[in-house]
Amino acid sequence: MIYQLTQLDLHTLEKLSSNNYTRRIKSHFLAYSTKYEFCRFFAVDDYDKHCGIICMFNSSMIVSCFEDTPFSREILSEIASFAVINKPLSVEFPVEYARDLERMCSIEYMGDKRTEFAFSAQGELPELDVQELPRLDDVFNILADCFPAIKNNHGLWLTDTSHRVRRGLAQSFVLEGCTTATVQYIIDRVALIGHVGTLPEYRGQHYARKLLYWIGEKLTADGFDVRLFARPHRVSYYEEIGFKKCGLDIVLERKDKDF
Repeated sequence: MIYQLTQLDLHTLEKLSSNNYTRRIKSHFLAYSTKYEFCRFFAVDDYDKHCGIICMFNSSMIVSCFEDTPFSREILSEIASFAVINKPLSVEFPVEYARDLERMCSIEYMGDKRTEFAFSAQGELPELDVQELPRLDDVFNILADCFPAIKNNHGLWLTDTSHRVRRGLAQSFVLEGCTTATVQYIIDRVALIGHVGTLPEYRGQHYARKLLYWIGEKLTADGFDVRLFARPHRVSYYEEIGFKKCGLDIVLERKDKDF
């Protein structure tokens, strides 16, 4: 059974498995609670047993299960039907179930592999001209040339990012006015880096590489485990910076998604 939660607390979310999906769900809850239509939470129950939580945030769906409470095939089928009915653009799901879910949703969705990386610090923070509290409009102006989805949703991106930054859930960085990266969540001492971009005229000059290394060293020194996700063909690039493969991930993308 899947049903919407009008009340939820962090104590319940702490019982979910420790993974990226849970941290994503927590970050949405800490940012918005259950007060907004664009951020909804659903319980996944198997008869009288709580199995997991679904978060529907804008056009994405994130699922995580409770510790020691595996999803049965019947529950997976129900989650697949929930996804097909609600039609999120993407579905993020514990990797051990992702292939089964992909098969169940194959008419509407296809799997896209990602590699998870963890930063391995050397204990040497280089001296760089990094803005740690940049104007978000400056961040957007860089990202707009890299991510069409962000370029076409300036107001939504700015509102959400500023909201999270004010609450200490996210942070953006800019290097020499041409390259940016954003810590998309800072949850349970884990910092996830995303939205890395460089202005076209500065690409190929290793600005992104320098900034990612700096962020990895800085946040590791501050006591965080630094992670990021990338396509498998980018493994060698991130390993050269200092990131090491630590897992695999499959995101379901809707087949009619407009890239």
